[in-house]
Amino acid sequence: MKSLCFIYFIIIFFSSPAYTAQNNLIHTRQTEILSNLFDQLMHRQLNSEMAIEKSVNALLKSYPEKIETVLQIAISKYPQEYKQIMCGALRAEPALATDVIDIILQSNIASSEDIISFAVMEEPAYAKEIVNAAVSHDPLDIENIVRVAIITEPLMAKHVVDATMQSYPEKVLDILVVAIQALPDQVVNIVRDTLRLSPDNTEVVSVAINSSHSNKAREIVSTAIKSGISQETATAAAIAGGAKEADLVKID
Repeated sequence: MKSLCFIYFIIIFFSSPAYTAQNNLIHTRQTEILSNLFDQLMHRQLNSEMAIEKSVNALLKSYPEKIETVLQIAISKYPQEYKQIMCGALRAEPALATDVIDIILQSNIASSEDIISFAVMEEPAYAKEIVNAAVSHDPLDIENIVRVAIITEPLMAKHVVDATMQSYPEKVLDILVVAIQALPDQVVNIVRDTLRLSPDNTEVVSVAINSSHSNKAREIVSTAIKSGISQETATAAAIAGGAKEADLVKID
């Protein structure tokens, strides 16, 4: 009975206005301290063109758990220098890329395209995480987010497209179209990878045909056949997507 009363007391205490007020006071004080530290770091680097980046970087190396507070402080003081702020944060700890993107996007200090493009350029190895964070922020903009990311860093296109398709299977065909239009020379690889994720999906063939140049039709159908779709089914799907029978002759 005593233990139940103690547990009840703890629940009441931590949900009380007094506890909330104390928590807010601590947060405010911590923010003031970090803000002062940031100003001191900036003052020491007055002659440096990268003062903001270096100051953000130094703070986050010491206080990575305070990333949201540190970035909000930097953004409030230098909103036009968001690229330096992002550089400082990403170079302090690349694994924080998702948090950086989320915080910067929420600040509305630049277009999502500029933020995503810059982040992918700075940390291409974290491109899929950057895209995932951006899509979580604005799910309705998923196609544009993928487009910007893979155009910015084509070498990471496979990782970005595959990861996004796996996370949003209902958007597979939309992502397929975006990927083909952004990187038309990679259409065969994109179709092959998509069919690995969504085998026997003949719509992949139809959409790929419809979204690419006619001279790619034979290669697309051949890739579908190698992926396990019968020649008859793949050919029918290609024709449904707009291919001409003459473009599909001599497919092994």
